Amino acid sequence: MGLPLRWFVRRLLLAAMVVFGAANAVFFAFRLLPGDPVRSVLGSTNPTPELVEQVRHELALDEPLAVQYGRFMRRLLTGDLGESFQLQQPVGEVIGDQLWPTVQLAAAAFVLALLAAVTLAVLTAHRPRARRIASTLELVAASTPAFWTGMLLLALLSFRLKWFPAMGGSGAAGLVLPAVTLAAGLVGVFSQVLREEVERALEQPFVLSARARGSGETAIRLRHALRHGLIPLVTLAGWAVGALFGGAVVVESVFSRQGLGQVTAGAVAGRDLPVVTGVVLVSAVAFALINLVVDVLYRIVDPRIDERSIG
Repeated sequence: MGLPLRWFVRRLLLAAMVVFGAANAVFFAFRLLPGDPVRSVLGSTNPTPELVEQVRHELALDEPLAVQYGRFMRRLLTGDLGESFQLQQPVGEVIGDQLWPTVQLAAAAFVLALLAAVTLAVLTAHRPRARRIASTLELVAASTPAFWTGMLLLALLSFRLKWFPAMGGSGAAGLVLPAVTLAAGLVGVFSQVLREEVERALEQPFVLSARARGSGETAIRLRHALRHGLIPLVTLAGWAVGALFGGAVVVESVFSRQGLGQVTAGAVAGRDLPVVTGVVLVSAVAFALINLVVDVLYRIVDPRIDERSIG
């Protein structure tokens, strides 16, 4: 079950194209935004024209667009993400300081969503009444904005019951509510996809054979049907990475939690291009690597999938 070299090289090239496309998108998107980026960097002060021009020159924003683009790409190719306009720190340090809290939040949310989705799908598949109730709750969870879910959880479990820290909590207790908020939307999508696949698997001949051998219903669902239902769920892992990073911006703001979300929100508001570029590139690399891992997992979950079907 080894991975062909040509397949692996092709996947790496696709990953590089994703990162390159993300870098181009963020560079040109910031040039299309209205307003003067220099005045955003200088903040609410009333700078003199001389100061504005000085800062514009220091940031190389007085150069032609082609020159700015060339410098931008050269620095990225050498691994230099530049210095934050607002924080006056290397972007690598800014991201490094805030990356781990976001990774903790995303990982906790993913695990919670996966466990909840597997439980719901296994318990409600081919059980009409339970299926209807679960589908309704999943639809509500998937369509409710993360900030609204977070505010409801804060109002009930923090302000009223005082079970968890309200804002900026650290440790396991401070991670629970943000992780549940971020996981809620994923549960709705994961469980609906997984349930359909489990129901399809329960109608296959191998399930009838397992029942004829005396296997219990729970064992059949967990050992046989669930494995066949995991393939589409694995496919969603790449999408989930984007959803988790995007949702972290909102969730970390709602709960005043440290992380890339807070940094990204501040950088976008202040048009801090180096920081936004760094965060986008980190997200793009994570997305590309997750998709590469997903392709490998296809072979593990279902060895019948040949090279052509994933390549």
